[in-house]
Amino acid sequence: MDAECAASRLRVVLGHLRRPSAATVVAHLTSEAISPASFHPEQFQYTQDNNVLSLEQRRFYEENGFLVIRNLVSEANIERFRNEFERICRKEVKPPGIQLMRDVTIAKSEHNPSEKVITKVQDFQEDEELFRYCTLPEILKYVQCFTGPNIMAMHTMLINKPPDTGKKTSRHPLHQDLHYFPFRPSNNIVCAWTAMEHIDRNNGCLVVLPGTHKGTLKPHDYPQWEGGVNIMFHGIQDYDRNNARVHLVMEKGDTVFFHPLLIHGSGQNRTQGFRKAISCHFAGANCQYIDVKGTSQENIEKEILSLADRLYGIKGDVSMKATLVHDRQEGKKIENRGEEMKDKGYLLNTHKES
Repeated sequence: MDAECAASRLRVVLGHLRRPSAATVVAHLTSEAISPASFHPEQFQYTQDNNVLSLEQRRFYEENGFLVIRNLVSEANIERFRNEFERICRKEVKPPGIQLMRDVTIAKSEHNPSEKVITKVQDFQEDEELFRYCTLPEILKYVQCFTGPNIMAMHTMLINKPPDTGKKTSRHPLHQDLHYFPFRPSNNIVCAWTAMEHIDRNNGCLVVLPGTHKGTLKPHDYPQWEGGVNIMFHGIQDYDRNNARVHLVMEKGDTVFFHPLLIHGSGQNRTQGFRKAISCHFAGANCQYIDVKGTSQENIEKEILSLADRLYGIKGDVSMKATLVHDRQEGKKIENRGEEMKDKGYLLNTHKES
């Protein structure tokens, strides 16, 4: 059985490696690029030696755990992602394995399929158009500064924060993304999060607690909010209320890269429009899985497995570590945020072969 599993995983990896855009990305120099000889490696814990980030940018990320790059993704690409999202909402395309989420206040809505119903598209790796985001050279150029040159796309989302109904359910509690990921080391994981329009405090911009990436993974659970909480919107219960907060006001195409231990969240959308962003979590190919049993992540593992059982009838001795199910007859791909690394990840080699 182990040999069969290994062979299956190898076939998947080889399939990922054959993705046409994966091997053609090359890092480009930017202004103020620094030479590796100009600093001592022991100064840096959270960034890789690179010729992309300026010394100021690198130090900022090291100290704060996030970095905003302005106007990184073109308006043309943003519009293509928006159009594809709308096609998915209208059910004109149905990529396998994709998860469509609704806000808790409209979960049982009878509205016709549209962007007014879907608040998040998750696990879009089988949608060729949306997955282009994860292979954009301008994104990977920065991603490898945190993960190293061999990169895997681990978790994908297009977020469509709805106008709040008055129950404040459009909020996302303060949390650490590592809570959802059973692989390490955390310093080789980074999120790329791109604004698809102007985002500020009115429509629920990201709020971050600078420097919290230097801490440890804290226990998470559902907050006790009167209006309700969306599924898997776990939050930190015991963070320092005195920690400074930064609200990230962003324009279309601006992209923030942040560490998985950085405490962050987002406020409610007080406008009448939908606030869109597209994101992917990337990990270095050297990351390894851990067993979360007996840790603070055990509660999210149980919830994921319960959901997999309810939606897909997955039972038995499964875990976040190895639960990839690929039904070739029906074309389903079930991704529970925690499969075997090489199965789950789409390997993106940022070095051109000589």
